[in-house]
Amino acid sequence: MKKVEVVAGIINFQDQILCVQRPKNKRSYISEKFEFPGGKIEKGETKKEALQRELLEELNISTHIKSLYLTVVHEYPDFELTMHSFICEVETKALTLNEHISQEWLTVEQLKKLDWAAADIPIVNKLASYG
Repeated sequence: MKKVEVVAGIINFQDQILCVQRPKNKRSYISEKFEFPGGKIEKGETKKEALQRELLEELNISTHIKSLYLTVVHEYPDFELTMHSFICEVETKALTLNEHISQEWLTVEQLKKLDWAAADIPIVNKLASYG
């Protein structure tokens, strides 16, 4: 099975967290699901460098990456995903959606109302449990 390693940002602004929605996709299990933004680590990049680059590409934002939060290993039907999530902070909610179809800024108590991609659910559950 193909293995994919990615990084994701849990982006905080005041008491809210950025949630972004994926576009339609032939893979129904991730199509139009919400996720924490991020992407693949390229050869030679550290996890933090990859996350900075991905967030700039996807959202035109620069973040202060604080610390590793949770690493999730999830098996989708056609690949295994290892996702390293990091707590990040931004100074503004201003961003541009270059790859996603919508965004929501939610408190930790509101996170579970969204339809999340399966690999992101352990992160949502951990965040919500600390609420």
